[in-house]
Amino acid sequence: MTAKIIDGKQIAAELRQELKQKVAALKERGIVPGLGVILVGDDPASHSYVTAKERACAEIGLHSDDNRLPVDVSQPELMALIERMNADPKIHGILMQLPLPSQINEAEVLTKIAVDKDVDGFHPISVGRMVIGQKAFLPCTPHGVVQMLLRSGVTLEGAEVVIVGRSNIVGKPLANILMQKSAMGNATVTVCHTRTKNIAQHTLRADIVIAAAGRPNTITAEMVKPGAVVIDVGVNRIPDDTKKSGYRLVGDVDFDAVSQKAAMITPVPGGVGPMTITMLLYNTVESAAALCPA
Repeated sequence: MTAKIIDGKQIAAELRQELKQKVAALKERGIVPGLGVILVGDDPASHSYVTAKERACAEIGLHSDDNRLPVDVSQPELMALIERMNADPKIHGILMQLPLPSQINEAEVLTKIAVDKDVDGFHPISVGRMVIGQKAFLPCTPHGVVQMLLRSGVTLEGAEVVIVGRSNIVGKPLANILMQKSAMGNATVTVCHTRTKNIAQHTLRADIVIAAAGRPNTITAEMVKPGAVVIDVGVNRIPDDTKKSGYRLVGDVDFDAVSQKAAMITPVPGGVGPMTITMLLYNTVESAAALCPA
């Protein structure tokens, strides 16, 4: 068996075409969805993400208000910028790029963002609404994973799902989305982590395995039952002298071996990654529509 590749680039492109139509309809009403972005410091991965976000905004017609601040910015300065964005009617979503430098209280910053502009889904109120099944902006990577599954024809209702990783950004919110009584849920979800005694005991019974541990080869072929669907959220740099950069990107899954056993699998890169920015755009367009009702 050779697994079918779940192409995140293709699914993201389809979603962006749908968003273009929604943006065009909003512009006919005089509404240009706007995303405010705050980037502190010069972290290379953060810069890369923000640059990709800028291109994506331009692609579907969103206004992008980018703010790049020095690494030594003060807490009051950052809070004042968020307050300005909260009050700006041209900004419908605010992205606070993480991580933040040590002098900044991250929890205070995320809580400062207006809930109705919290397109990352990190505000405690957004998280609470998600957990109890109320309408909320869903965190972008978990929402992207669910969209990939649904758009690939994977049945979630009644499925045994095992998530390896319990971060606040991926593992925990993804578990909550998949267990909701909704079209995006109704799955039976197990979350494994660094203190789980025998991860393979859980993954071997799973119809869907989702790896979000942040470590290469966390999921091997021996840990996956034949015909399972495997989603690899991990992005890890490993040395590779054949590359100009000196490294290559791999996920948390032993792709070559697992792809010979699974029914469907996501690659790294080109799997979950393209979906994260796309779902950020999705939330921003949804916010613009909600903040500017007809």
